[in-house]
Amino acid sequence: MSTITRLFDFPYYQLEKYPLKAALVTKYGDTWVPTSTQEYINKANAFSRGLLRMGVKKNDKIAVISHNNRTEWNIADIGILQTGAQNVPVYPTISEEDFEYILNHCGAIYVFVSNEDLYQKIHSIKDKIPAVKEIYAFEAVNGCKSWEEVLQLGEDTANQPEVEAIKNSISTEDLATIIYTSGTTGRPKGVMLSHKNIVSNVLMSEERVPFEKGKSVSLSFLPVCHIYERMILYIYQYVGVSIHFAESIEKVSANIKEVCPDVITAVPRLLEKVYDAIIAKGSELTGIKYKLFFWAVEVGLQYEPYGANGWWYEFKLKIARKLIFSKWKAGLGGKLGLMVSGSAAIQPRLARVFAAAEIPVMEGYGLTETSPVISVNDMRNRGFKVGTVGKPLKGVEVKIAADGEILTKSDSVMMGYYNDPEKTAEVITDGYFHTGDIGEIDSDGFLKITDRKKEMFKTSGGKYVAPQLIENAMKQSRFIEQIMVIGEGEKMPAAFIQPDFAFVKQWATRHGLKLENNADIANSKEVHERLQEEIEAVNKKFGHWEQVKKFEITPEVWSVEGGEMTPTLKLKRKQIKEKYKALYDKIYGGDR
Repeated sequence: MSTITRLFDFPYYQLEKYPLKAALVTKYGDTWVPTSTQEYINKANAFSRGLLRMGVKKNDKIAVISHNNRTEWNIADIGILQTGAQNVPVYPTISEEDFEYILNHCGAIYVFVSNEDLYQKIHSIKDKIPAVKEIYAFEAVNGCKSWEEVLQLGEDTANQPEVEAIKNSISTEDLATIIYTSGTTGRPKGVMLSHKNIVSNVLMSEERVPFEKGKSVSLSFLPVCHIYERMILYIYQYVGVSIHFAESIEKVSANIKEVCPDVITAVPRLLEKVYDAIIAKGSELTGIKYKLFFWAVEVGLQYEPYGANGWWYEFKLKIARKLIFSKWKAGLGGKLGLMVSGSAAIQPRLARVFAAAEIPVMEGYGLTETSPVISVNDMRNRGFKVGTVGKPLKGVEVKIAADGEILTKSDSVMMGYYNDPEKTAEVITDGYFHTGDIGEIDSDGFLKITDRKKEMFKTSGGKYVAPQLIENAMKQSRFIEQIMVIGEGEKMPAAFIQPDFAFVKQWATRHGLKLENNADIANSKEVHERLQEEIEAVNKKFGHWEQVKKFEITPEVWSVEGGEMTPTLKLKRKQIKEKYKALYDKIYGGDR
C-alpha cells in the first residue's frame, strides 16, 4: 500500500503507517465517540458488501446529503467508492427544486440523508425523482430506513472477494465523484472528478501543510460536500491526523475548547467573526488593560513574516504575544497552530494579526474544478506572503492570459462537467482550465488574485472597477459586515451595505441613540453619516473612478437561507441586485 492511486486507498494507507484509535470522532449527545482506523475500514467494507447486495453496480450514482460532518459520511464515502459507484454529495440547505434537479441530473439510485429534516425534503419530491429507489438516514427517523440496514446487509463477509475484485478493477482515471457547484448564477453544474484528480491534489497539498504525522488533532466543520473540506479530510487520513467533527458551525467555538485541535480549516467570513469577537471582548476592558490590548492589536496589524520589521518590532511582538496573544490562543483551545483558509480572499490585516498571535492562517486558492488547490501559503522556506495565495503547488502549472485571467493545468483539473460537453469546452482549452479569476504572479513566484473576471465591471466612463478589492477594504470597518459594490454601466460605483447590526446597536447606545431593530438602523441618519465617514476613509486608497460615491443600507442580514450568499459564503450578486432593486433605483434614479 505504498502508493495511493484511488481515494479508498487512504484508510488502508493510514492503517499501515499510522493506525489510530480515534481516526474519526463524532459527538453523540454529550459524548465524543471515536472510530479506529481498523473499525473505519471494517465498516466501509461492510457498507460496500451491503450495497452490492442491494444491486449497486459500477458507475451507479449515490447521493449523500448531511447537515453536518460526521463519521458515517466518511464510512459511506469509502463504502460507495469501493463498489465503483460514484458518491454525489449534495449541499443540505439548497431548495427542493435544486434537490430535484441534481438528483435527476446525476440519476442517483439511492439517497443517504443525515436527519429527519432532510428526509422530509427528499421524501416530498419522491414522485419527481423516479430513479431513486430508496432513502436511508444516518440518524433514527420515523418512516425512513436506517443506514445501519446496509451495514447489517453487509455483515456476511461471503461477498468480500467480489468487493476486492471490483476495487482491483477501479483505475485512478475512473470517475470518483460528481460535485455540483453552488454557482452564483444559473443551474448548478456537475463537476466530474476522478480518483486521480483528487489523489494528486492531496499528495501535492500535503507537502505544504506542516503536520506532526500520526499525532495531530483536527476539528472539521466546513461542509464536506464541498471538495475543499473533503480533500482536507483525505489529507488528514493520509498523514494520520485524528479528525473530530464539530456538531455545527454554531457550536464550533465550544467544540474547539473541547477538542483543542492543532489545525482547522476555515473561510474568511468565519475568521472575520472570530476576530470581531476578540475585538469586542477587548473593547470591554478598561484602563491599562484596554490600552495594552489595543497596543498589541496595533503591533499585530503591522506584522511581516521572517523578521522583516527588524529587532525592535520583534521585541514588541514578543511582549504582545506573552501578555495578550497567548490569551487569544488559549481561547481557541490552546494548541491551534495552523488555520488553512480558502473559498474567498482573506483581509490582509487578519492574515497579519493571526500570524502575530502565532495562529497563522495559510491562505490558499482553488476551485471545485481543480480538486481544489492551485496554490497555498506555507510558513516554511519563506513560502508565506501576506496578500497572496502562496506559490502554485509543485506539479501545478499556472499562467496568466493576456486579459489577466488565471489559467491552470495539472492532474487535478476535472474530467469535465457531467453531461455538458459544451460548457466543458468553454472552460478547458489545450488542457488549461480557465478559472474566471484575474491575477498576477509576482517576482518571487507568489500568486495574487485581484478579482473575479465575471465580477469586474465598467462604468459608463469606460473605467474598470474590481469590486472584491474595494469590498475587502471596506469590510475592515467594524460597522460593515457585508458590502456589495455596484455600478456596471453607471456613471459611478455605489454600494449596498449590510451593517454589523450588533456592533452598530452598541455604538448607538454609547451615543444615546434609540435604535431598536435593524430597520431603525437602516433608516438612521446618524448611522448613515457614520458609515459615510468609514467609506470616505477607505475611498482614499482607490482611484477616483473606483471610489464608492453613494450607498444604501439594507435592513436584512445577508445569509445562505435568505438567498444573498452561496453555501461557501460568497455574494450572489445578481440576486442581491434584484432583491434591492428599489435601493438601486434610489441610488442611480436621478443620475441616469
